[in-house]
Amino acid sequence: MIRRILHFYWRFARGMTLGVRGVVLDEDGKVFLVRHGYTPGWHFPGGGVDPGESLSEALARELMEEGNLRVIGAPPLHGVFHNVHASSRDHVAVFVVREFEWPSPPAPSWEIAEAGFFPLNKLPKGTSESTRRRLEEILYGAPVSTSW
Repeated sequence: MIRRILHFYWRFARGMTLGVRGVVLDEDGKVFLVRHGYTPGWHFPGGGVDPGESLSEALARELMEEGNLRVIGAPPLHGVFHNVHASSRDHVAVFVVREFEWPSPPAPSWEIAEAGFFPLNKLPKGTSESTRRRLEEILYGAPVSTSW
């Protein structure tokens, strides 16, 4: 409850916000998705960029926190998207991560209820529309949108 109140406060009290998401793709043609405990649907792992943190540092931190994934190298930036669903000031930088280590699945927590790799042709029910659009852009050459 406190987290939701703080999220609501920061949503309106802060200037522009910036987040990162990782499109983590394995060699078997699967994508890593998370289901948060505080919002419906399945999404790419990610979160906010902290003050003094670079995009790549935030991505590495978020993937470790939400998926127990360790990024190897410097994943390419797919794009930066305006996330009007969160706030008129919110932006999300999306990276494509193909090189990583995953020693074990993350333990469920209050933040991440479920997480795992899913075949691209069998995404879990409730996969967000933004997640599906990014996959279409990255994997199948769909036109890149500027909106999340």
